[in-house]
Amino acid sequence: MAREYDSPYRHIAHARSVHRRAVRPGRAIMLGFLAVIVLGALLLHLPVSARSGVWTPLVDCLFTATSATCVTGLVVVDTYQHWTVFGQAVILCLIQIGGLGIMSVAALVSFFTRRTITVRERLEMSASLSVDDIAGIVRLTKGVIQFTFAVEGVGAALLAFRFIPQFGLWKGIGKSVFHSVSAFCNAGFDLMGEQQEFANLSGYTTDMLVNVVIVALVIMGGLGFLVWNDLVHHRHWHRLSVHTRLVLVTTAILLAGGSILFFCFESANPDTMGGMTAGQRAMASLFQATTCRTAGFNTIDQQAMTDPSVMVSMLLMFIGGSPGSTAGGIKTTSAAMLVLAAVSVLRGRRDIAVFRRRINSRTVLHALTVCMVAVMLVFTGTLLLCAIDGIAAERALYETVSAFSTTGLSQNLTPTLGTVSKLWLVLEMYLGRIGILTLGVAVFSRRVMEPKIRYPEGRVMIG
Repeated sequence: MAREYDSPYRHIAHARSVHRRAVRPGRAIMLGFLAVIVLGALLLHLPVSARSGVWTPLVDCLFTATSATCVTGLVVVDTYQHWTVFGQAVILCLIQIGGLGIMSVAALVSFFTRRTITVRERLEMSASLSVDDIAGIVRLTKGVIQFTFAVEGVGAALLAFRFIPQFGLWKGIGKSVFHSVSAFCNAGFDLMGEQQEFANLSGYTTDMLVNVVIVALVIMGGLGFLVWNDLVHHRHWHRLSVHTRLVLVTTAILLAGGSILFFCFESANPDTMGGMTAGQRAMASLFQATTCRTAGFNTIDQQAMTDPSVMVSMLLMFIGGSPGSTAGGIKTTSAAMLVLAAVSVLRGRRDIAVFRRRINSRTVLHALTVCMVAVMLVFTGTLLLCAIDGIAAERALYETVSAFSTTGLSQNLTPTLGTVSKLWLVLEMYLGRIGILTLGVAVFSRRVMEPKIRYPEGRVMIG
């Protein structure tokens, strides 16, 4: 009888022991992304990957592989003109792996091979999807994979109506699939260099079908898988979690506000939207506001935008998408937490509340940490690009913010960068994709312990 009574506790103790012995989830994610990047760079380095049939410089391969795996979209060579079909397939696979997440792809392999997923793998999967609990994580991961492929399939089918008549059957299907995956994963890679080098989607500025499909895919990918899971299971607003409601409200504000500002700032600009009708300007403005949410596609010349539009673009890129999504940046929830904290302090309130729920102060500290580390990384990158390559501060800042936020927008600067600047942007993209908190947990979690002594409170004057 004693043995039966003790058995549940032994199972719990065993699970905790596995947790302690396992590689920390953050470290597994970091190493997984690094391994995929290195493998992708080596494959792109092969002569079979380049149309010229020669070895592509390794630094360019590393930059491209990092940009694809970290779903950024910055490129040093035109994806269509430089890479063969094999090279483009490698890039597409890297984008899909980067969008789904390393642990989700590993879980997909386990599903196909019918292998049992261990406690350690469940912990890593939960960390990859930004979930605190491993309960139901396998079912959630299956849903994420099915949802991703379903949305990408529908997007490819819709884009095929435009690309097949324009490029032919097989090439049109290939471009439809590539751009659908790239859009949903917020990658920004394109295959439109057949028309003009680094053309991106500038040839479809007024194309309603392409604009609507790409915008929809980018938004769906940038909301986060947890949000979509919540929307599917709790369809009424008041039954949604605080996280989901905060993400939806913040996303709507950023999209609407960004679209309005771009419409105002670019309507009189003859190099961007000046020659368009009001409807076309509205569509181009929405596309710009959406693509700045770490998507990387562009229908207007980023270098030709007015200074206010450039500043708005950098702000939207820096904020990025939502946690657990394919997007980068400091995330919408972090930005919302900082705004809510500021409002609470200015109104003299002790607690931070939203939707009649009090927010834990540690959540605000996490948001502040993410923001401050991001600012330091962006500042350092901008300084290096200015000092090493002699680039103007505004253009260097735009490039660095784009890299860290894994957006991929550029003012035609990336191909002109030197080796050191490219390597630094590789680091920025890598850190931006794995996440600052993931990096902190992986590096410092075992070194930092809760102090046994709590010191008396000290007073510091602010403001």
